[in-house]
Amino acid sequence: MNFWEKIKNPILILAPMDGVTDTVFRQIVTFVGKPDVFFTEFVAVDALFSEGKEKALQVLKFTEKERPVVAQIWGTDPEKFYRTAKLIEKLGFDGIDINMGCPDKSAVKKGACSALIGNPKLALEIIEATIKGAKGLPVSVKTRIGFRKIVTEDWMETLLQTQIVALTVHLRTASEMSKPPAHWEEMAKIVKLRNKINPKILIIGNGDIKSAEEAEKKCKKYGIEGVMIGRGILENVYLFNENVNPESITPQDKIKLLIKHLELFNDTYQGDKPFEMMKKFVKCYVNNFKGAVGVRERLMKTKSLNELIDVSKKLPVVESHHE
Repeated sequence: MNFWEKIKNPILILAPMDGVTDTVFRQIVTFVGKPDVFFTEFVAVDALFSEGKEKALQVLKFTEKERPVVAQIWGTDPEKFYRTAKLIEKLGFDGIDINMGCPDKSAVKKGACSALIGNPKLALEIIEATIKGAKGLPVSVKTRIGFRKIVTEDWMETLLQTQIVALTVHLRTASEMSKPPAHWEEMAKIVKLRNKINPKILIIGNGDIKSAEEAEKKCKKYGIEGVMIGRGILENVYLFNENVNPESITPQDKIKLLIKHLELFNDTYQGDKPFEMMKKFVKCYVNNFKGAVGVRERLMKTKSLNELIDVSKKLPVVESHHE
């Protein structure tokens, strides 16, 4: 049942990004160049057992072509993690990941996500409850190297003593968000600890990686099993396709892919999700060609999803010169 064991190193993963990596975007990425593993956007264990659970379940939509796909969950109540793990196993996911790294203020206020770095006792209870409810599904953790200050060794030592199968480390503290360069030098400490405490746990690095080539270099340099890439995909949707040179992608290719994304969004949610969220993707596709700024401005002025699709389809053929 542990899909992680079947993937060849280096393992390349698309990072979970709230409001970005939904089933629609993951399907688009699959179409142009699939990573080894997908994660869902994070979903609150509280929400799955509340009146708003339909909305929370929407975050857990996935298609067969996205496999292996891991559901990422967050919260503070071990009992709800146990129940959520049982639900995720029933929904047919390939794995479960516990978010112990997101610096989102509202989550931190509740004592969840990166706040758990300062509460190792609760973190361990949550891991234990999730593994118990997962019925053999592999459980992993995504975290950071500290909350306000770097506490790599203390915190990793805690996590490495559990039965998780993979540990993804964003090499910044929570208070650093994504601002300074990632502290990749900390990775040597993490690998050393892993080798000593629990050699079976896969270590995944995260932070500032912009290409598959760079990811492979990091894996070799630090002796880690994989790399998770987040914001890099927004600059190059074809990032995981090693056969595609970003320079060779024409503006027409990009616009076609944008239209495909918009239409798939429409078919998947049928008005259940605000269309404005699709505007954040416009820059992913409309970039690095002559006239891109003007094209983006036109698209951003649209007032509905149908108008956005319509305007995209009527765009003039654009020259393939870098902006």
